[in-house]
Amino acid sequence: MSQPATAEERRGTRARVLIVEDEADIRELVRYNLEREGFAVEEAADGPVALEKLRRRPPDLVVLDLMLPGMPGLEICRQIRQTRETAQLPILILTAKGTEVDKVLGLEMGADDYVVKPFSPREVVARIKALLRRANASSAAESAGTYERGRLKIDFGSYQVLVDGVPRDLALREFELLKFFVQHPLRVYTREQLLDMVWGRDTFVEPRTVDVHVRRLRQHIERDDANPEMILTVRSVGYRFNPEALG
Repeated sequence: MSQPATAEERRGTRARVLIVEDEADIRELVRYNLEREGFAVEEAADGPVALEKLRRRPPDLVVLDLMLPGMPGLEICRQIRQTRETAQLPILILTAKGTEVDKVLGLEMGADDYVVKPFSPREVVARIKALLRRANASSAAESAGTYERGRLKIDFGSYQVLVDGVPRDLALREFELLKFFVQHPLRVYTREQLLDMVWGRDTFVEPRTVDVHVRRLRQHIERDDANPEMILTVRSVGYRFNPEALG
């Protein structure tokens, strides 16, 4: 059963969700269930309208279909992640494209979760709440201080990452994963442990999600992401962070 609206939502500081979906009946179904839980909802029926709404006033979360007129959903996802103002915006993909390849592509483009049609409205609402709780916890958590070693510098307060002095625009989940690794060096963590500690215990995503985000993170921080030195794979176990590679 979905959880009730939070006190902040009932007081009027409601989380805003943008539904990007070309099928009107699906938009209405998701809108109805979100508004019943206290969310403020906006809609867009195609890609260009969605991007205009995102530029004008970024929401707190985007529900995104992949098959859209005017612009495919994956391109919208890519542009959201490449724009500084929306780079950390939680994205839930809601689509009929349910193959493993489609899921991996969506996650590689920066989506935080993936739901396949037909879907349960309660499950969608629960997943949205889980994503927002995680995003709010990250922004509210104590984040003062920096990490600096060799070629890597991280400002936990501003979410800024520099590699060899060059800023890297990480998505929120990539930043959280990097932060966890540098704060827990050398120890090996399984995919399930990383899901619990970085995504949260109420996550609905699969362990494969960790692999996708590690790959994206390596592309940002490794000299050669095909031969990583910092985030190492421990075969049949998981991953560990090697600070010695920083010098």
